[in-house]
Amino acid sequence: MPPTVTVLGTGGTIASTEGEAGATPTLSPDALLDAVPEIEEHADLTAEQVAQTPSFAVDFATLDDLRRAVREAAAATDAVVVTHGTDTMEESAYYLDLTLDVDAPVVFTGAQRTADELSADGPANLLTAVRAATDERVRDAGGVYVAFDEALHAARDATKAHTRKLAAFASPGTGPVATFTREDVRFHREPGSRSGSIPVDQGGSEEGDAGPTVEMVKSAVGVDGGGIERAVERGVDGIVLEATGAGNATAEIGDAVAAAIDEGTPVVVTSRSYEGPVAPIYGTPGGGQTLRDHGAIFAGDLPAHKARLKLRLALRETTDVEELRAYFEDD
Repeated sequence: MPPTVTVLGTGGTIASTEGEAGATPTLSPDALLDAVPEIEEHADLTAEQVAQTPSFAVDFATLDDLRRAVREAAAATDAVVVTHGTDTMEESAYYLDLTLDVDAPVVFTGAQRTADELSADGPANLLTAVRAATDERVRDAGGVYVAFDEALHAARDATKAHTRKLAAFASPGTGPVATFTREDVRFHREPGSRSGSIPVDQGGSEEGDAGPTVEMVKSAVGVDGGGIERAVERGVDGIVLEATGAGNATAEIGDAVAAAIDEGTPVVVTSRSYEGPVAPIYGTPGGGQTLRDHGAIFAGDLPAHKARLKLRLALRETTDVEELRAYFEDD
């Protein structure tokens, strides 16, 4: 008896077709499955539409709808595949990996080319996602993944590395969990979740609830502390600093970070570098050790956009700086 898989559609390029005003999501997940007849050899498939939007328009209410839909599908089937736009796919996948506690694996996939574009890549990616979701090793391990261009990436590590190439996703510093050929799959490391879990009320919804607000600020040559200062003035609940190198910023940003923390606003430090963790090294104004002495939290190798999601979720649980620090530095 083949494994059962629920395919949840959320829109994105994989479901888009060209129109007079540009590409827009139009195709249902059933239509996406119909374009890949051989997919039925791998699983007993059902499909459900959760949203129909480009991923750059996904909001927290959409993520919460998706989380509920995945939880319900995981209780009824062996695995779940989510079709999604590529722009924020890594954020949605990471959000679910942080907040879901289900046994079934969840595999995200999408496309770089619209469904009616020459050599559309959606059908092949959807087939890879179903193959990954039904692989016994992935099913036993659970977790959330991104399947793209014959590679399987862990949600925590996956990032969109190119705007247009079909090999859109990479896992900096770790590489993919597995790669696929027409006949087989090769695992490069053990599958499973690599995200520290942050429980979310299973009956709760973020719709109508703005939740904690977290601002992202980026350091670069000559950037002053205005971004941090304006965020504090607006009353945000937390700030993620995308620093340079191993976690360093301009002296002006460093001063603004100190003032923000004194005001009770937690600051999480990440790096704009493509690979590697942040670390408190430099003791000059704005240096990583100075930021740490001010009370900043270091986020390891999490990129800023994922650290923002994690801080937002963590702030729903606690505002204590040391408890927040543990969410990041013990991960």
